Amino acid sequence: MFFASEDIGIDLGTASVLIFKKGKGIVLHEPSVVAIDKNTHRTIAVGEAARKMIGRTPGHIVAIRPLKEGVIADYDTTEKMLTYFIKKVVGKRLLFKPRVIVCIPTGATDVEERAVNQATVSSGARQSFIVEEPLAAALGAGINISDASGNMVVDIGGGTTDIAVLSLGGIVCDSSLRMGGDKFDEAIIRYIRREYNLLIGEPTAEEIKVRIGTAWVNDESRNRFMEVRGRDLLTGLPKNIQINSEESFKAMKEPVEAIIEEVKKVLEITPPELAADIVNNGIVMTGGGSLLHGLDILLSQETNLPVHIAEDAISCVAIGTGKALEQISVLRQTKKKGIKRLR
Repeated sequence: MFFASEDIGIDLGTASVLIFKKGKGIVLHEPSVVAIDKNTHRTIAVGEAARKMIGRTPGHIVAIRPLKEGVIADYDTTEKMLTYFIKKVVGKRLLFKPRVIVCIPTGATDVEERAVNQATVSSGARQSFIVEEPLAAALGAGINISDASGNMVVDIGGGTTDIAVLSLGGIVCDSSLRMGGDKFDEAIIRYIRREYNLLIGEPTAEEIKVRIGTAWVNDESRNRFMEVRGRDLLTGLPKNIQINSEESFKAMKEPVEAIIEEVKKVLEITPPELAADIVNNGIVMTGGGSLLHGLDILLSQETNLPVHIAEDAISCVAIGTGKALEQISVLRQTKKKGIKRLR
């Protein structure tokens, strides 16, 4: 038995891929990782199964993250990953291929947009649409972007931070910083290497960030500790150390400050009437990076504005693509800013 086409929305993130299926919500949330046999070029695993192989594979198998800083770094591997995920979600019994809407950072170039579009079509989409991440994030956070009122969204993903002021259904001013959760992980790795001569991997750094990472130091955070295992660079032997949240704050201070400075720059170029609206509405934070402990408090203190973390921050962009799916039928007529169809 054949079924009709099903529209899907994809949050194609540097760290993870989320897929929204019309009428069903989020149906897939897996890491953006592909494990490949270098000798045969055969795909060994995709998603969560491939993520578990990072740092643990033999020489002939490599775990690849095909997206870097929000855009495609390895086209062929991205195509394989998307093909796998789309088939997993829609199955093989469709009479028609699905229409797909994909998110990209606001700073993506035309070449990068077309690479995403081509990879999506090659992966099994009948039509491919592009939506900018802040617009999708705002829709997913429940913001009514069609009003003549200013709303500011800060979407902190794995590879990029997208900052935008939205009004009347479009992006008024924006900035895209190629910095996100991955930079937090890299900063932790550098800090532990510098302070303790200990080498740790990306999964360990991410665990530190999630469990004891903070952007705001208080008495509570000083008392949060975690045991970290890695390789001693002096002896070459395995070694255990203990670090606290205050050290994670020191480690991530540079990327955190860079994001806050970029938010201030966007506020500086925001039209005064919209800036007045943001004073009332506050800043809405989305994306996995927004869940870093204390980041909302620090941003509020630095901007003197109320800051809110979206209810389902990690899934906001994917949920927003689902809401954008409902507008696909009018895209050709309205050519609404922020949503594009690439041929």
